Amino acid sequence: MKPTLISKENNEAKFTMEFTAEEFEAAIIKVYQAQKNKFTIDGFRKGKAPRSIIEKRYGEGIFFEDAVNNMFSMNYPLALDQLDVDAVDQPRAEFSELKKGEGYTVTITVTCYPEFEVKDYKGVEIETVSADVTDEDVEKELQNKAKVNARMVEVDRPAQDGDTVLIDYEGWADGVQFEGGTAERQPLKLGSGTFIPGFEEQLVGASKGEEKDVKVTFPEEYHSEDLAGKEAVFKCKVHEIKEEELPVIDDDFVKDVSEFDTLDEYKADIRANLEKAAEARAESQMKNSVIEKVFEANDIDIPDVMVEAEIDNMMNEFDQQLRGQGMDLGSYFQYLGKDAADFRSEVKEDAFKRVKTRMLVNKVAEQEKFEVSDDEINTELENMAKQYGLEADKLKEMIGVENVGMIAGDIKVRKALDYMYDNAVKK
Repeated sequence: MKPTLISKENNEAKFTMEFTAEEFEAAIIKVYQAQKNKFTIDGFRKGKAPRSIIEKRYGEGIFFEDAVNNMFSMNYPLALDQLDVDAVDQPRAEFSELKKGEGYTVTITVTCYPEFEVKDYKGVEIETVSADVTDEDVEKELQNKAKVNARMVEVDRPAQDGDTVLIDYEGWADGVQFEGGTAERQPLKLGSGTFIPGFEEQLVGASKGEEKDVKVTFPEEYHSEDLAGKEAVFKCKVHEIKEEELPVIDDDFVKDVSEFDTLDEYKADIRANLEKAAEARAESQMKNSVIEKVFEANDIDIPDVMVEAEIDNMMNEFDQQLRGQGMDLGSYFQYLGKDAADFRSEVKEDAFKRVKTRMLVNKVAEQEKFEVSDDEINTELENMAKQYGLEADKLKEMIGVENVGMIAGDIKVRKALDYMYDNAVKK
């Protein structure tokens, strides 16, 4: 096979693959050997009919199509490699006339990865994001820890916002008790926004043992069409009123909830963890700022097929998320009165940004000639294995040797991001 590049411009490559008569004949023979058992010819045992007899019966081109398909699938990747064409779409192929005893030519046109150089990715000016942690931040986190360890105690007073009440209720609309609107001894935290708007507020001030009618109007977008927009009455009875009792924050509390002995030690640990998290958030925000600046400074003519492929990925990702919540993409579209075309239109800009950003970062890694060592890949595998509770070798086996290169690619991307960030000018 001889590949010849005709042109390569505007994200499109055109080239030929020339096959000799000998190559075509060898491919036909291979197909004949693989398929001869399918033919039953009078006078010959099944699978023993000569090729010439089969061609005479069914036409001399009987094996052409499969031979050509085999030759194409085997040689097309080789041609792309030899001609340095990075295809991003299915090829469009035109075949010359196929004749027995002659060679033929395939003319291929394919969309290819854009050729570009990233500019202005060093010395990008960004605003410094503060990672300061205040005493108030530490105190707030300490109060959160206390809330986690709070206990609910029953109180003998009217219910207040923030209390948890234990209630029975029956829902009525148009004088009829409706399905799904009844519960017994249901806990409800007042002010949580768990129930229909207006419901919880009306129980503020209620006392233990009190029976009270709560009047509400269901939202227009309520999931039950029979109740959407309707007025309703919930007949409620309050059984208990409990409030949150926070523990005293002292050395004894610290010993109960941590490995520390004193409140001061615990506060110091909280501050250290908050500072670490704040620094990570600040760095992430600044890295995003760098990427945004580089994104704006570089124009790339991105083939539509790459954006459409990214939209496909986004649809698949979203579908998996929905399935984890007991729904699927079809049901989601039906619920919102939309379809796949609406979704594709809504996410197209985001898909374009994803593709362009990925291309820019990968190209920076290429321009800076970043390499990834085996030790770096092994370290990455070990870290991933820890996250999943697996042995590194087992994870490597699950990923497959052929996909380990993807991990190297991820490391290169990280290096490129770090490089742009480290070379940014922080004001």
